[in-house]
Amino acid sequence: MFSDITFAYPIVLWFLLLIPAIVYWYWKKQNKISPDFNFSSLQIFSRAPKTLKEKLANIPTWLRILSIAFFIIAAARPQSFSSRENIYTEGIDIAMLLDISGSMLAEDFKPNRVEAAKKVIDEFIAGRTNDKIGLVIFSGESFTQCPLTVDYNVLRNLLKEIHTGMIEDGTAIGNAIANGVNRLKDSKSKSKVMILLTDGVNNRGEIDPLTAAQIAQKFGIRIYSVGVGSTTDAPYPFQTPFGIRYQTIPVEIDENVLNQIASITSGKYFRATDNRKLVQIYEEIDRLEKTRAEVTSYRNAKELFYSWAFVGLFLLLADVGLSRTYLRRLP
Repeated sequence: MFSDITFAYPIVLWFLLLIPAIVYWYWKKQNKISPDFNFSSLQIFSRAPKTLKEKLANIPTWLRILSIAFFIIAAARPQSFSSRENIYTEGIDIAMLLDISGSMLAEDFKPNRVEAAKKVIDEFIAGRTNDKIGLVIFSGESFTQCPLTVDYNVLRNLLKEIHTGMIEDGTAIGNAIANGVNRLKDSKSKSKVMILLTDGVNNRGEIDPLTAAQIAQKFGIRIYSVGVGSTTDAPYPFQTPFGIRYQTIPVEIDENVLNQIASITSGKYFRATDNRKLVQIYEEIDRLEKTRAEVTSYRNAKELFYSWAFVGLFLLLADVGLSRTYLRRLP
């Protein structure tokens, strides 16, 4: 009965120890020999049948004792915390950093790297609820495609408009991280995250990637870095006078730097070699961040003393009713 119940005032339960004392007192009172009449033998009364009223004579006494017990339990304020509730703290702030350099057109992902990345980012956004999410794109330079927002429809529409060639070609990872820091540094959120996706080696920009990561770390920003590209050469479409021709290009991902970026900021590095792996990586990041924001609350206590007090009152009224009517003792 009490496995899922706690008491606000458990010290009150010590009064339950009075119940055996009350029972003993009533028993002594019931068995006290009256000196008013003396008989040489009580055998003549033993064969006399008891009436129903005599059989039920002690019922009011037990009702009174039980009502006292129930009132004591009610006074201890029983509460139930059995209904656990998963709730989420305030949303986190996330900056999505997407490489749109020319090499992202390689087709080791279907239809190509940049479109595969856009698809999983769109699904990631669709799965969040309270988070502010921004979008930074980069190649030879970096700029903010969408500032932090909770208007996911606007964000997803701006994501669809992204394509390679929007910026001068190259891979400026350090600049992208610095841009992301500018988006997140003034955030009041308890959790600030960047998800950096690239397929190359930093070869442009004024800021070294590791220096940018150290700046991010000082602002409490965690970076998940994702390297995209197959483990071998990748097919790449080239425009020629005779149409599209494919050539294989080497996969060059600076995994050492991406690992260090994640390590400096207490994040994690992932390597995606195909569409399925890329989807799994973003699902894992989604779970990691939701787990950080999720807490289990037991604080919505349900008060149970009303039912105990009601039963105690019912027993007391039954005692009074029977004592003054059917089971009334004559003077």
